[in-house]
Amino acid sequence: MTQRVSTYTTETSALNDEQRTIDILRKTLAYARTRDYKGWDYGDGMSSKLLQWFPIDNKWLNLVVQEVAKRPPINVRPLLLIEQRRNYKGTALFAMTNLNTAKLQSVCTPDETSASTPGSGAWSEMGIDTDVDYEDESYQLNQWLISNRSVGYSGFCGGHKHQIQHFHSRGVPNDPDVVSTSYAVKSLLSAASLDPMYLSVAETAANFVVDDLNYRTVADGACIDYHFNHPSDSYTINAGAIGARLLIDLYDQFGDESYRRRAKCLLDHIAGLQTDIGGWTYRDPPSASHLSMDNHHNGFVIEAFLRYQDVTGTDRYAKTLDRALTFYRETLFDPSGAPNWDEKKSYPRDIHASAQGILVFTYAGDLDFARRILAWALDNLYVGDGKFYYRKHRFYTTRVTLMRWCQAWMAYAMSEYLIALQNQSKQTVDV
Repeated sequence: MTQRVSTYTTETSALNDEQRTIDILRKTLAYARTRDYKGWDYGDGMSSKLLQWFPIDNKWLNLVVQEVAKRPPINVRPLLLIEQRRNYKGTALFAMTNLNTAKLQSVCTPDETSASTPGSGAWSEMGIDTDVDYEDESYQLNQWLISNRSVGYSGFCGGHKHQIQHFHSRGVPNDPDVVSTSYAVKSLLSAASLDPMYLSVAETAANFVVDDLNYRTVADGACIDYHFNHPSDSYTINAGAIGARLLIDLYDQFGDESYRRRAKCLLDHIAGLQTDIGGWTYRDPPSASHLSMDNHHNGFVIEAFLRYQDVTGTDRYAKTLDRALTFYRETLFDPSGAPNWDEKKSYPRDIHASAQGILVFTYAGDLDFARRILAWALDNLYVGDGKFYYRKHRFYTTRVTLMRWCQAWMAYAMSEYLIALQNQSKQTVDV
């Protein structure tokens, strides 16, 4: 199959490409905003009213319904009477995206006309909606995160709002997990200027990680549980990395040395689990999951190491990162920017992998490759009117739009990329 090559890869089109990204970001947020940020989600099959009406509660039936909802190339969720809801992590992503958009809006004034540098004139030419209060949108979403947190735990935390059937157990609504909690904490920290209460609330999440998720020392560092129902015979590697990122985010804000030390111990153990080819399997041991070195979970791990390096200014994980980024770029992405599924398979090409790739290479300072991934996603999975599709297979595309998996992740990735582009432009002007 011939790979599509986007004009995003040429310097001469950089300004037009940025304008396109700005426009799509606005439309993606509008799509979510008009739906009150509610939608279908990955793995939401157990919220089917048809399943709830069934007289038998059976694990295998639950798994079948989940897969029937998840796998078809068209959206069958309306037929299964699956409710559209806000996702906790997705809400955090939308909160941060709205705040980013407010910041991008604020740097431009009506008299800006220069378009000589990508990141300057593009904003005044295209503009960010003046009739939308993006800052207030972020505030309202962060308030929702606090109001809808999971209660009865040692600190601030949150989780999915629907049941999830696992092979080994069942996740219940509001069962908190480190991944959802981490993004909510990141959102509250970023929005501290909107309400001083956010900082004190976010800091208590450290107690959730240490006390409720069973932070424990191991021979080469430390581990935590992903969530309360996690099997005791395996370790979810990316969840541990995201927990480390939560702690290093708190360290960056509060300077408490215990946060940095615990994050380091978590990352030390994960660094030791890196494979010879530079990536990480989903779980340790690898046999505990059907997933291998899949794309977006490796992106989560790399992002945590990048964040630790950025906050602490140390090169403790320089070799780990060098090998990981090489593997990530050369094995988990095509030169065109298309995301591969894992180290062995190209398909399906998932929108979440594209979004996480944009974020990782943006944070790594490789905006050219981030732009290439963004270009591929816009050319292949964006369908207009602010909508992204879920996955591209070899011979067909899954024409399903998921509010968190597709919309929130791509909106956040685009906003972080544009913020970085704006910062790069400022640095160029200053020089």
